[in-house]
Amino acid sequence: MKENFKSGFISIVGAPNAGKSTLLNRLLGEKISITSDKAQTTRNRILGVLHRPTAQLIFLDTPGMHLTQNTFNSRMVESAVAAMSEADLILFITDASAPDRESEKLIVDKIKYLKKQVIIALNKVDLVKKQSLLEMIARWSERGIFKSIVPISAINGEQTDALLQEMETALPEGPPFFPDDVMTNMPTRFIAAEMVREKIFRLTGQEIPYSTAVTIETFDESDPDIVRIHAAIHVERDSQKGIIIGKGGSKLRQIGENARKDIEQLVGTKVFLKLFVRVEKNWSRDTKSLLKFGY
Repeated sequence: MKENFKSGFISIVGAPNAGKSTLLNRLLGEKISITSDKAQTTRNRILGVLHRPTAQLIFLDTPGMHLTQNTFNSRMVESAVAAMSEADLILFITDASAPDRESEKLIVDKIKYLKKQVIIALNKVDLVKKQSLLEMIARWSERGIFKSIVPISAINGEQTDALLQEMETALPEGPPFFPDDVMTNMPTRFIAAEMVREKIFRLTGQEIPYSTAVTIETFDESDPDIVRIHAAIHVERDSQKGIIIGKGGSKLRQIGENARKDIEQLVGTKVFLKLFVRVEKNWSRDTKSLLKFGY
């Protein structure tokens, strides 16, 4: 083991749309977690590994935590709570420009119960006036439960180096968990499906993304010059199928073209991507369907 080397798991938690996935991608320098301006884009726990000369930081990007009675959303919140309990350190992200008081109270209550080391990152400070930020820092400091409070902007990288240093300091000494060339343990098929789902979030109206799931039917890498992928987009109603396909198939083509570019960057070769749309009635409220889709 390298002398004084540190390693550990860091659970990234926060309210929906606080910027957790944007921060993870920024810290890693690669896109492994999808983002959009809609809440609840992240549905699964995404693992990302950052290799530093004196430490290995293993991040768990989690779904946004919020109060909910919905079966599907409850599963996502449970996933985030489980990640908190398993981590060596909790990184609590808040949106300094538009705080979600209700969700933040839920998270703080969980943090108090778990009695873990916690660093709070006040994100989107590029959108906040200095006086408001100072008042915010003072309010969070009064709680007395945070190891440190770091104002950041995940979108432009402001103060992210300082945040990394704070996290590294808080981790226990120990050997690395992953080899130097590993950035995530998520299968390429999973990330490809997520990239399709991201485009649905970005290119369709408010209610459609939350009613969709994406599964990879085939992922053929037998030809070294091209990866052939067939993916199914699952929706809950026939009307949603029509919206996803669009007039003359225009929306589906747009989703496919945008996703294909990201997947090509991921796999490092040309990609043939074929998308299908299927209706799975009320899948988000059906336990068997949730399990089938990996939730």
